[in-house]
Amino acid sequence: MSARRIVVGDQEFNIPEKLFTLGVFPIVGIALVLWLLTGVYSVGPDEVGVVRTFGKVSRVVQSGLRYHFPYPIEMVSTPKVTEVKRIEIGFRTLRNGQVRSVEKESLMLTGDENIVDAEMIVQYKIKDPTAYLFNFVKHELTVLEASEASLRTVVGRHGIDEALTSGKFMIQEETKELVQEILDKYETGIFIVAVQLQDVSPPKQVLSAFKDVASAKEDKNRMINQAEGYRNDIIPKARGEAQAMIREAEGFSEARMKRAEGDVAKFVKMLKEYKKAKDITKKRLYLETMEEILPGIEKYIVPDGENGNLLNLLNLGGKDKGGRK
Repeated sequence: MSARRIVVGDQEFNIPEKLFTLGVFPIVGIALVLWLLTGVYSVGPDEVGVVRTFGKVSRVVQSGLRYHFPYPIEMVSTPKVTEVKRIEIGFRTLRNGQVRSVEKESLMLTGDENIVDAEMIVQYKIKDPTAYLFNFVKHELTVLEASEASLRTVVGRHGIDEALTSGKFMIQEETKELVQEILDKYETGIFIVAVQLQDVSPPKQVLSAFKDVASAKEDKNRMINQAEGYRNDIIPKARGEAQAMIREAEGFSEARMKRAEGDVAKFVKMLKEYKKAKDITKKRLYLETMEEILPGIEKYIVPDGENGNLLNLLNLGGKDKGGRK
């Protein structure tokens, strides 16, 4: 059976030739019914439907089977609002899985005027479907350029050491905030889910020199750590020895003071006895002194001769030839 193709809106229908022999009104009625049927559409679970009436957004509908007035009265777009899209900065992943570097995007200046090669991934999704569809065009290019500009700005605020080591997380967070700020400023309806630095390294042309510098810094830090370890070992020992010497000196000082106090007390007592009997005390002191400075020998003690009397022969601590004391 032959058929005739009719286009209604954006839909195509094959109408049997026999229907055209029925007259104008049946054909118009059939065409009207088919035109009304083109308004049936479905919205997926990860989509929303944005309906435009004569080109102006009239409503946003959720997932399910829906209906709108057929073209050209109303049109509908169904963007995927739960899908997380991905933009690569500084590199591209090819279909075969290989990675191609894009140096015009990845090479940038740090805050201390060094060049780094930075690669980044930006993940985003739609938060406002109306703004996403009608406020700007070339969505991926817009996100890519905003992300690249933000990364360059943030890297330019930090030194090369931060970009290569400890400051990566900070750079990621600052870049994410700046990209979101730019996209919100232009009312793009995009929400930045995550920003992740893939690789930050010196340019290939100076990589070997940079490794030498990094190695020298490591040697410097190692020597500093060794010196600090030696200092931490020797200083406590020196402090301990100093404290021991101080304690020894304090003990010696205390002993000399006590000894001096004892000598003073002894001298005071001796002075009292001396005042009571000066001659006897003087002789006793003389005999004790001689015994102390001349031990173990026979001693003859002779008076000064003023009174003409001789003292008896005294054997102070010695022995006679017969072995008797």
